[in-house]
Amino acid sequence: MLKYIIKRIVNYAVMLFVAVSMTYFLASAFMDPRSNYMSRHPQPPVESVNRSLDNANINDQTPIIIRYLHWLKNVVTKWDWGLAPDQSPVGPAVASRISASVQLVTIATVLSILIGVSIGVYTAIRQYKWQDRALNVVATFFLVIPPAVLGLFVAFGAIALNNAAGARIFFVTGLHSYEGSNPWLWFVDFLQHIVLPTIVITIPGAVSYHLTQRTYLLDTMNADYVRTARAKGLTLNQAIRKHALRTSLIPTTVNIAFSIASVFTGAVITETVFAINGLGRYFVTTINNNDINGATAIAAFGGVCTLAGALLADILSAWLDPRIRLS
Repeated sequence: MLKYIIKRIVNYAVMLFVAVSMTYFLASAFMDPRSNYMSRHPQPPVESVNRSLDNANINDQTPIIIRYLHWLKNVVTKWDWGLAPDQSPVGPAVASRISASVQLVTIATVLSILIGVSIGVYTAIRQYKWQDRALNVVATFFLVIPPAVLGLFVAFGAIALNNAAGARIFFVTGLHSYEGSNPWLWFVDFLQHIVLPTIVITIPGAVSYHLTQRTYLLDTMNADYVRTARAKGLTLNQAIRKHALRTSLIPTTVNIAFSIASVFTGAVITETVFAINGLGRYFVTTINNNDINGATAIAAFGGVCTLAGALLADILSAWLDPRIRLS
């Protein structure tokens, strides 16, 4: 197993290097940092613009291969991801937003997995009964609601609740506002900020896991080995728990593992609605600002998360199904 993991890590490292390098070349080809300066009124002198672009290593008048090698050397030797067009360092900006995204999405992801998979199993066992039909109607309702609409609905509902209570129960912007040193007050403040965006992210995730897990389990419940277990005297719940459920969790586990990247980069709308400076919102900003180095850094982090998810999916699949041979 260890040899297999090391081999996969090496393969994924090569894939990541190629993908990040391609991202750098594509970003350099399609983004125009020079336009950030030339669109100002009055326009700055060309010499001043070139000096700023050279300082950030994003001058389109410098050959792309020279810029790439300089960028790669700084990343490998100094872990320096370069500067944005406004001369601000990319590395610290990405690091701070990773922290915000982790706080925002981790709780919601765990809750959506637990709630969604549990409901999926519950409805599959009760296929076509009123519980299954009712929960499927609810799931379909939330499935068609755009995230922006859901976020605004939750935010307006929280504002109305605050007004009705005559006190601020929930905050609708940011992740923190308490600046003291009392850990209990900090925790309460964090809960007041995190509840609303957690609801907005948890609901679509739980709906997705509910529907997929229900489908996977229904397919597995009709397998020959499950019918054989029933014929040997096991009840339906026992056959599902001991045989069908474990197998049906394999594709769900793979989906969860590959969703690691979206945990950090997929909350753009929620971050925008609740004014949270997370990684998804920053990624949109880098594109709007022609930030080549920033976009590449976020793509690299997303690639690391995706490949880590791929490795995790392989390991978990083998653990859930011993028939899978790692060779």
